[in-house]
Amino acid sequence: MSKTTAALFSAPGVQVYGDVRFKEGVSLWPNATIRAESHYVAVGAYSNVQDFVMLHIGGQATIIGDYCSITHHCTIHGATIGNNCLIGINATVMDGAVIGDNCIVAGNSIVTEGTVIPPNSIAAGVPAKVRTTRNNYVDNKLNAISYYENALGYLVGNHRVWATDEYASNMVARRLELEAELSNKMPSS
Repeated sequence: MSKTTAALFSAPGVQVYGDVRFKEGVSLWPNATIRAESHYVAVGAYSNVQDFVMLHIGGQATIIGDYCSITHHCTIHGATIGNNCLIGINATVMDGAVIGDNCIVAGNSIVTEGTVIPPNSIAAGVPAKVRTTRNNYVDNKLNAISYYENALGYLVGNHRVWATDEYASNMVARRLELEAELSNKMPSS
């Protein structure tokens, strides 16, 4: 039985099959494919699944956190992606892998089965390894917000939201808000 719920924005060519769950503000870009024949796929609030991405279950569910960007040509297969993550172009994240909150997985990386990437990491390579530690909360969340804003534009036929002065000034203001939000979360020394 299919249990698909609707995304905010779904571009032409998107294919969704099986038990797929979207939270609010999710955007699906051209030719993304999501399949969940046995377990489920969940995509968190304000996350974006970009062009030609494949999300598929493995021996377990595939879970994408809130404010994530799963960028062009990625494959996520039976893995868990934390909140505020950016999975770089053409990266692959395999069965049982867990990517912590605020991480970046560099483009063309392969996160092998069962690998755990701790929060606030930048991982790269084949196989992917943690290369450095940095809190990517602001940049990653801002990227997801920019895709949400773009999706709102696409819904009304405006394919040039990112080219406007209004968008640029809004993103500057959002960055300042996110930086303040992050500093309020961090314990003072």
